[in-house]
Amino acid sequence: MTTIANSLRGLCGGAVHLPGDPGYDTARMPWNVAVQQRPAAVAYPADAGEVAEVVRAAAAAGLRVAPQGTGHNAGPLGPLDDVVLLRTSAMTAVTVDPVARTARAEAGTLWIDVVEQAAPHGLAALHGSSPDVGVVGYSLGGGIGWYARRHGLQTNSLTAVELVTADGELVRADAGQNTELFWALRGGGGNFGVVTAVEFDLYPIATAHAGWLVWDWREAERVIPAWAQWAEGAPDHVTTALRLLQVPPMPQIPAMLQNRQLLVVDGAALGDPDVLAPLRALRPEMDTFADVPAPALSRLHMDPEGPTPAIGRAAMLGGLDAAAIDALLAAAGPGSGTSLLVAAELRQLGGALGRPAPRHGALPRLDAAYALFTCGIAATPELAAAAVADTARVAEAMAPFSNGREYLNFAETRVDASRAFEAAAWQRLRQIRAAVDPDGRFVANHVI
Repeated sequence: MTTIANSLRGLCGGAVHLPGDPGYDTARMPWNVAVQQRPAAVAYPADAGEVAEVVRAAAAAGLRVAPQGTGHNAGPLGPLDDVVLLRTSAMTAVTVDPVARTARAEAGTLWIDVVEQAAPHGLAALHGSSPDVGVVGYSLGGGIGWYARRHGLQTNSLTAVELVTADGELVRADAGQNTELFWALRGGGGNFGVVTAVEFDLYPIATAHAGWLVWDWREAERVIPAWAQWAEGAPDHVTTALRLLQVPPMPQIPAMLQNRQLLVVDGAALGDPDVLAPLRALRPEMDTFADVPAPALSRLHMDPEGPTPAIGRAAMLGGLDAAAIDALLAAAGPGSGTSLLVAAELRQLGGALGRPAPRHGALPRLDAAYALFTCGIAATPELAAAAVADTARVAEAMAPFSNGREYLNFAETRVDASRAFEAAAWQRLRQIRAAVDPDGRFVANHVI
């Protein structure tokens, strides 16, 4: 295999790393450094033309291609022995059109770069909760952030996608050309080619009422049922998340919260801030909600930035009744003995997320009331083993309350990808994949 992969050495201005090369171990590492990727080669193209060259050369060498920006969701990729890992991190150009209220971002762009370029025009993107997540992977798989219940999934704000197909050709897919491919790309992930750029709508959001409400996690039995009842009837203009956190001594965390076990509700309201009054009535020990510039929301969640070793599990919940809350607290709450940094996170769905978008692709909505996510830090083998066991324990406890659906952007392990889509959409996706990539050239983290 190394002999075959050597044929790639002259590509990308020499930015190709093979096993045994001095730069290979650094090049192969994803954002989640708990995942060990060992591809046949790693290529760093500088532009779409070099992406096309790599795809054609890989095909000639009998290798498959796995596009990867940051590698936040690298776990489901599986073995890469016959795969060229195509890292797009050198492709970071961003263009904002303030008149059309759109942006164009190349394949390696991080959300923080879009946020900061849109803000001077009073515009915001439907970015996620972490500033160093890649725009492309997030957008192709769905995309839920602090504006989601008002404006829906980011994937349905895409207006065009540029990609290199299996035959090494650069094409554009939008509402007027390659329309079936455009439909599939909006929710179908990286199964159809190497995306080199995306264009998408921006929204006139300059400020939001955003922040944290904080309790000791021993208040969970009182607070979680009240939050769940409030969340069921909350208007679309507010989006929140509830977390049970075991806070390490991190510099970005206020000192009074470090080394504590907390219950946090964070989020943003784009309308009347009095919508939060029922939550404030629960007497949080800290309330940081205030009118803030929209760019502040990119770091509101205080997700770790930079390479991080992590183990995560996710589920979609149809509701959160008393039995579900009891099960969650037994597995991840006070007295559970959990090792997890994020013992449990519940993303409030519904609103625009629960309705088919007027202009949608393969993922028109999310069919659930809440997305559940758990995460542990895997800095040592012992911590990794504990995180695997404790995330599995939460998953098992909440299985009776799962609705059987999947949100693939949160799925850190291999799952049945068909459960993310309606049956007719899944069949259509498979037909499009067979037409555009009949030989299975592209390796996606969640395979169609």
